[in-house]
Amino acid sequence: MKIRSIKFGLAAVLLSSVAIVCYHQIIASFNGDAAVMSVGQQPHFTHHCISESGSEVLDDAGVLSVAVWNIYKQQKPNWQQQLHALATKDLVLLQEAKLNQALNQQIVEVNKHAVMAKGFAIRGVTMGVMTLSNSKAQEACAYQSTEPWIRFAKSTLVSRYPLSNGQTLLVVNLHGVNFDWRLSSYQAQWGLVAKQLQVHSGPIIVAGDFNTWRAGRMAVVSDFAAQYDLISAKFQHDYRSRVLGQPLDHLFYRGLQLVQASATPSTASDHNPITAKFNLDN
Repeated sequence: MKIRSIKFGLAAVLLSSVAIVCYHQIIASFNGDAAVMSVGQQPHFTHHCISESGSEVLDDAGVLSVAVWNIYKQQKPNWQQQLHALATKDLVLLQEAKLNQALNQQIVEVNKHAVMAKGFAIRGVTMGVMTLSNSKAQEACAYQSTEPWIRFAKSTLVSRYPLSNGQTLLVVNLHGVNFDWRLSSYQAQWGLVAKQLQVHSGPIIVAGDFNTWRAGRMAVVSDFAAQYDLISAKFQHDYRSRVLGQPLDHLFYRGLQLVQASATPSTASDHNPITAKFNLDN
């Protein structure tokens, strides 16, 4: 009887191991390699980084308006109206963007340039972070960070835009790794963009859904911000989405003058959008 029980136990362990390996292989195929794309009439992914030429500046006569929003894969019925409202800003950072036909059509309608970093793709539909802008990104680079438990990848997008004062704005659009109790993967995700900030001398915006639902996660973000002299935006109205009392969405900046920032209620997602206005340094 004991021998039979041992055999059943070994068989169960073997089957579980095979299932885990197969699951990881399947998810790895969904994730693929980090890739960035320009979105438009014919969206297509290219390599880890892309470069584009364009003479338009991002700001409007020294004023820069920004929005940050986790769009929740467009699962709420009124997401289009919310996106159109946010698209009046010069720069819109989206997380959990699902690049289906409906979203691509909205991007065309709001007449924005768009770049996207792929997290993963299922049945040919890509999920990830996306940045919409008035001017083309001079450069955009995609990064992936794999969730330790579920193995799906979170994406980070680093892009650069010309400003009217002759400077270049570095923009980091990040959707934080969520299922990582030890925070090693979370810290590594921030480390992926560290080199970009180290060599950039101009203004910087770092924003997104950082999944800072406990103090340890916020400590990682705060340490990173302190290292690169980033300032956390102060909100006039703060209705940011929270878990366990902790805000999930953030907007950090450097080399810009914050005029006003707010996070307002919305029924178009499980996250409330952030909006802000900055003045450029002369």
